[in-house]
Amino acid sequence: MEFPVIHTNIWDGIIAVPLIVLITQFFKLFPIPRQYFPTIASIFGFGISIFYSHPHNIWAGIFMGGFYSAAAVGMYASLKTSWIAFKNRKRKVIRQKS
Repeated sequence: MEFPVIHTNIWDGIIAVPLIVLITQFFKLFPIPRQYFPTIASIFGFGISIFYSHPHNIWAGIFMGGFYSAAAVGMYASLKTSWIAFKNRKRKVIRQKS
């Protein structure tokens, strides 16, 4: 078995990952338990990768789909953590001034 040749491009980091985050955030409008959102991100990551980014190579699509979904979940977690830290820092500064 030969390993697939995977060509990455601007699509991977600039469009696919934020698109998966946006789609996952859209699903938060519905009453879905929070523990299912990483699975939703994975489904869309694999779907975009297999059917759009790498339609002629299933193994490359599966491989890159894992990266797309993991990057989307990590990006969301990072942004959420940064936002919470920013809000807490802002509150701390306001408390120190008063």
